[in-house]
Parts: sequence; C-alpha cells; structure tokens
Amino acid sequence: MILKICSIGTAVPEHSITQQNAAELAVQLQGSSCHVRAIKRLYQRSGVAARHSVLLSRSSNGLPATQTFYRSPQNALDRGPTLANRIQIYEQCATDLAVRATLNSIRDIDVSPERITHLISISCTGFAAPGFDLQLCERIGLNRQVARTHIGFMGCHALLNGLRMARMISMAEPDSVVLVCAVELCTIHQQYSSDAEKLVSNSLFADGAAALICSAESNDDSASDAVTTSSNYRLVANGSQIVPDSQQLMSWRIGDYGFEMTLDSAVPEMVQKHLRPWLHDWLQQRGYAIEDVAAWAVHPGGPRILDAVEKTLRLPADALEDSRQVLANYGNMSSPTVAFVLERLVAAEKFGPCVMLAFGPGLTIEAALLS
Repeated sequence: MILKICSIGTAVPEHSITQQNAAELAVQLQGSSCHVRAIKRLYQRSGVAARHSVLLSRSSNGLPATQTFYRSPQNALDRGPTLANRIQIYEQCATDLAVRATLNSIRDIDVSPERITHLISISCTGFAAPGFDLQLCERIGLNRQVARTHIGFMGCHALLNGLRMARMISMAEPDSVVLVCAVELCTIHQQYSSDAEKLVSNSLFADGAAALICSAESNDDSASDAVTTSSNYRLVANGSQIVPDSQQLMSWRIGDYGFEMTLDSAVPEMVQKHLRPWLHDWLQQRGYAIEDVAAWAVHPGGPRILDAVEKTLRLPADALEDSRQVLANYGNMSSPTVAFVLERLVAAEKFGPCVMLAFGPGLTIEAALLS
C-alpha cells in the first residue's frame, strides 16, 4: 500500500514586506545597541526577497504594508510583546490560513469535506485548546467523527512527520482520506536581541500554511478511485536520521517574549557531513541511487543549508531552483514550506522519483521518497 498525494493547497497572509523594509524594521527593534550595517548585510544575504506576515496591514497612499505590533524598545530591558500577546495573535489568525490552504487543496479534486476521515494538524509557533484543528473542522464542514491528531513543536521537518502518519493511517485503514494541514505564524516571534543566532532567525522566518489531501492506493489500484488527484506523486517511503552530537545546534524554546530559535552557523556543515552517507544507504535499500532522483523538494531553511545539500549530494546547479525560489518569494515558513516547493514541482510536471528533505531540531534529517 502506498499513499497518494491527491492535491496540495497553500496559503499566505494577504500582505508582505520586502526584505529591505524588514531590515529597516529590524534596525528599529534593536534600539541603541543595533549594528545597522551588519543587520542590513545579513538580510541582504538571506536569499529572501519578500515575506508574508499576519501582522502586516495595508497602508494608505499606496505605501508599503506596515505593522503596529512591534514597537521600538522603550529601554534596555524592553523585549517587545509578551508571549501571551503573541499567542493571542496566533489564536486570531491561524485558522484563517488553515481554511484557505484547505479550500485550495480540495478545489480541483472531487472530494467533499465530509469524506475526509482523518485530520493531521501541524504547528510549532502557537498553542491553544481548542485549537485551529477544531476550528478548521467547523469552518470547512468536516465530519464530526473525523479523527484528529496534532503534531506540535517539531519545527521545519514536521510536515514530513505528518505525511508519515498519513501513510500509516492509510495502511491500517485503506478507505481513509487524510487531510494534513500545517500552519505557522513565525513572525509573531520576532526577537528584540542582538544575538547573532536570533538575528539570523529574524531575517528568514515568515508565515504560511499548506494542506495536502491524501488517500491509499493499493498495488492493483483497486482503491485509487476513492479520490481523484491533481498531483502526480505517491509517497512510498519515509526516513529519519538523528545527527549525532548536534542537539545544541538547532532548538526552539518557549521564552517570556515569544518562542526563541537557535540556529547555529555550524548547521550547514553538519548537513554537508552527514546527509550524503545516510541518504545514500537509505535510497539504496529501496533500489535507488542519489543520481536516480529526478526531482528534489528540499526545505529552504536558508541559503547556506541549500548550498550544503547541493554540494554534498553533487546535484546539478538548477536542482534546487524551486527551493531557492520559494525562499526568495516567501522566506522560511517552517513546516509548510516544503509543500510550497512540492507544489511548484507538481505545477511544472516534474515527475519522480522525487526526494523531499527537511531539517529540524535534534539535529534531525527527515526524508520522503515519492514516485
């Protein structure tokens, strides 16, 4: 039994900010301790051209969108809005993005919301109970017997964990139709800090959502008529590798003034060192070589991570172009981001075999093999 990815829907907040304007905002939020040139150079080298945020609103007179949530620090101890203030924004805005992404995912396939049997919700940027998953059920009109599971606080690779769970569900219940929905509001956790790792996070992260409709497909295709498809991909295997001696390199912790991301500069080096040996063996066990992979959906955690993947896997110069374009147009939206890359591959009719890759706290490598 394999998992058919029937459709992919994505959504971002209405308003975006250019990276140049985001750098100006970052300078304002650092106060008198700000290193202006260093921050602007960091933002220029981020690989990001624009990012979307739920905090932005339309300006008058045709000026760029602005925000009022973050204000310049009043003193040296000012760290911005409290965690409670930030989570309030999450509760107000997460559901709308989830609904839009889900509606986009069911738009081109003949499945009604009532036909969905399982909902896997994913997020690491906010918590509430009842959460956006229950609100999504109400807004979309999912069956009140839908089985809900939430994957929380796993970071950028969580969508692949969601797809693994969807595959396990489909193997156990072949008639199931699974909605995997990831929503992240990363920009509500902007840090007032001169710490280099937090500045890097501030320069990369953005808001977005992705929804994937999945169903089982047996080897004889007897179950494939349950839901039609607008995607040409099927998930045939999942893989995971915890990189040794790396727990201090990437973390995501709850602070009094938002969630705090640690992204060490050594992460690309660790990816370059450990990815190829593990991926080589994992693919070989499934009858493939790295060179057999026709398409790559790599989570764009940042330009240096993409460079490390490209170098260690010895990929053609344009192999990760879709990942770089998503990074440029949307920034790093954490868990939904890799679905934006896969959506581009589907639109361009880039057929498999395809490997999805993402990296998260641990340091953990998550992979999915698509055919």
